[in-house]
Amino acid sequence: GILVDDATVTIENINWHLEQGKDVETAILDGAAQIVTPAFVSLLCICIVFVPMFFLEGIARFLFVPMAMSVMFAMVCSFILSRTLVPTMAKYLLKPHAPHTDLHGNNAALPPSRNPLARFQRGFEARFERIRDGYHQWLQLAVKHRRGFVAGFIAVIALSFLLVPALGRNFFPAVDTGQMLLHARVPVGTRLEETSRYFAQIQDSIRRVIPPQEIAVITDNIGLPSSPINNAYNNTGTIGPQDGDIQIALNKDHKPTADYMRELRERLPREFPMVTFSFLPADITSQILNFGSPSPITVQIRGRALAENRAYAKELLRKIRQIPGIADARIQQTANYPTLNVDIDRARAQQLGITSRDVTNSMVISLAGSSQVAPLWWLNPENGVPYQVVAQIPQYKLDTLPGLESLPVNAVNATEPQVLGAISEITRSVTPAVISNRDILPVIDIFATPQGRDLGSIATDVQKVIDESAKAAPLGTTVTLRGQITTMNQAFTGLLLGLLGAVVLIYLLIVVNFQSWADPFVIITALPAALAGIVWILFTTQTPLSVPALTGAIMCMGVSTANSILVISFARERLLATGNAVQAALEAGFTRFRPVLMTALAMIIGMAPMALGLGEGGEQNAPLGRAVIGGLMFATTATLFFVPIVFSIVHARHGRASSSSSAPVSGHPHVVN
Repeated sequence: GILVDDATVTIENINWHLEQGKDVETAILDGAAQIVTPAFVSLLCICIVFVPMFFLEGIARFLFVPMAMSVMFAMVCSFILSRTLVPTMAKYLLKPHAPHTDLHGNNAALPPSRNPLARFQRGFEARFERIRDGYHQWLQLAVKHRRGFVAGFIAVIALSFLLVPALGRNFFPAVDTGQMLLHARVPVGTRLEETSRYFAQIQDSIRRVIPPQEIAVITDNIGLPSSPINNAYNNTGTIGPQDGDIQIALNKDHKPTADYMRELRERLPREFPMVTFSFLPADITSQILNFGSPSPITVQIRGRALAENRAYAKELLRKIRQIPGIADARIQQTANYPTLNVDIDRARAQQLGITSRDVTNSMVISLAGSSQVAPLWWLNPENGVPYQVVAQIPQYKLDTLPGLESLPVNAVNATEPQVLGAISEITRSVTPAVISNRDILPVIDIFATPQGRDLGSIATDVQKVIDESAKAAPLGTTVTLRGQITTMNQAFTGLLLGLLGAVVLIYLLIVVNFQSWADPFVIITALPAALAGIVWILFTTQTPLSVPALTGAIMCMGVSTANSILVISFARERLLATGNAVQAALEAGFTRFRPVLMTALAMIIGMAPMALGLGEGGEQNAPLGRAVIGGLMFATTATLFFVPIVFSIVHARHGRASSSSSAPVSGHPHVVN
């Protein structure tokens, strides 16, 4: 859309000069010379709005700096071509016009044509002229009541920003990738084969919810991976044989994945009350945005008093689950992992010449293999390949307490062979299955996922619960809200500061080019209307505020400014020629109506497919397209009405001497001040 703006404005202005009766070459030279300065300033404004993106940090920088660079370089090339190639092609393609002054009555003087394209063009031109005449009448009426119009316009724009809290905030829009990743945790301590039986029943329940024709693949990964490297890259929260992941891939033509997830969240806990379920990020984009966390929302309780912190975390979890829109809320670290404590009778062991180290090594060799304490290798003399030899007691002989008590204990200084039960007492207990630390101190994590609400609103409610429960926290314990919300807030802060910086840079740039403080102020008065348009279209389409939407807002600042520059630059020329600010404003609005409308429509049409979210993954960039379309619609209205009126007010002193006079506007009859 914005790449054709320079060429569009160039051709339109050349055509305007042709309609004044000039020959083709003169019209090209005069038309190109007239708009080279505003076009160059517009180019700088569109490019300069992306400069603050280079100061972003974190994931926002990696996402948007490449886009900013591509837009800036493309715009520079577009400007160069519009100043060179477009006028050259116009020399060979355009024809001289009969002198006329934009009056649709000229079409009546033209001879009838059987060419359907010519007839369509004349009909379109006649209808467009009627629209422009109507716009001119509305602009005259607004100028006549300009103070009331300005006050009402500002009031509408200000009231529009009251809708901002109702928009909601998301880091990035959710994309329906047709993938689901379900993590299930059966009662802690369950053996692997029993966990597998649970998962078979869970999979049957899933197949009753999702039609078979929509399921491409269902894969179960149960228990810890065999390789510690795989476990290091696992971010699903698997800590033992009671954990497992169910990966579901849907076929291309499927119902919304979010609907299936919502139904499974309601159904599975009812059918399996002893199992904890949570849907984790399934696609790579969501996993990256979570920075390895299983959920977008993480509440960390950090402190030395682990038992007191766990009781406090359970109470906090109960309150968090009552927040609307919260799903899959759970405490990640479980504290009831079944454990067998081996309490050595040290006095008896010492009498027998056995140390605690001897007992430990004997248990490790018997239970985990000799490779842990006494690695042994056998070299095959035939091929020279070494093979590790591991000695271990078969697991089926250690499936009871008596079997464990009969473990042999070997010691160099032992007076006679002993078994484990003779020198120790084995008791049952529970222990934390996993211990997490942050900055040395133990941490308990509460994970949660949004469902049906935006991330920003839920995070605000969670923070409110944390603040209300702060007095009940154990002494020395800190509670922190982390996760995707932290990254989102950092990105929002950077983009909002970039938006403000873009407006300031635009203003200073126009001040330098126009050598004036007033006219640049008139130009940027269209920007609040653009922001209001963004708010309205996001509110109307029920699209939360997100990083792509803010990026669209920044882009919209440059395009909106470019159109205003086009109007004000012509108004300045007419002001110098007539000395009447009102007449100059009316002429600028009337003459620049076509190019402003053309550039805005080109951008809106170019963004329409993106705004509709068409194609696979189209939801990701839909907020950007919608923000640009809504902002341009309001900004174009402001450019055609509000900006000329503000110009006439700012330069009112130029028209006082002739406030009661009237003059034609580019051949248009009876333009009244």
